[in-house]
Amino acid sequence: MSRLLECNGLSKNFGKLQAVANLDLTIAKGEIRGLIGPNGAGKTTVFNLLTGYYRPTGGKITFKGEDTTMLEPYQIAQKGLTRSFQQNFLFMQSTVLENTLTGFHMFCRAGAVKEFLHTRGAREFDRECREKALEIIDFMGLSPMKNELAGNLPHGHQRALGVSIAMACNPSLILLDEPVTGMNPTETEEMMTRIKNIRDRGITVVLVEHSMQLVMNICDRLTVLDYGQKIAEGLPEEIRRNPRVIEAYLGKEENSAAA
Repeated sequence: MSRLLECNGLSKNFGKLQAVANLDLTIAKGEIRGLIGPNGAGKTTVFNLLTGYYRPTGGKITFKGEDTTMLEPYQIAQKGLTRSFQQNFLFMQSTVLENTLTGFHMFCRAGAVKEFLHTRGAREFDRECREKALEIIDFMGLSPMKNELAGNLPHGHQRALGVSIAMACNPSLILLDEPVTGMNPTETEEMMTRIKNIRDRGITVVLVEHSMQLVMNICDRLTVLDYGQKIAEGLPEEIRRNPRVIEAYLGKEENSAAA
């Protein structure tokens, strides 16, 4: 598989704290990659670096063969790299459909003046966006709630709506930050299926997740961080047996579960 995204020597310091240390990472087109590690390992910081929310202290990010290290978040999103967030950043007083439509704003071809004048081009673009938004909402299992306010949705559906907004940006690579946090087992199983279906639509997926059930069952490969450093990378079964990973992450989880 061809390389879609690559990081070389990626680092981020916050004062004397090194949150990410000299990270080399290659994401192949069409895979589901898991980025795992204990709390504070630097996983979300990596997502913030890849999407332009943080400027790296050092290193280089290449997406689709282009240097995106210093681009703004909206520029990176326009190139096809989008994300969901740990927290539900939704317009709580807007409907599911209205929230999903916000993902199309960067592709508005009509322009502000034409939009204001409500020209035929603007009306046509609005119609196309609405049709695509409804298709995404259906894909994410939210059709029965398309006219419901986001603030009235159960937590699991709010998480699905966050993914819907990211999907509306027409990504070729989507970063999912803890997509099943707070979900019950049924909701988790449904989200796992949808993540696989996202990949089947030709979208590469990188996810940060603490649920070992999810990452071990759906990820093609796993990258493990600890204190900002990559300590292991490989197939799920290889990671499951890796002594350093067991000590840094999996072992802590197992010990806490046994306590």
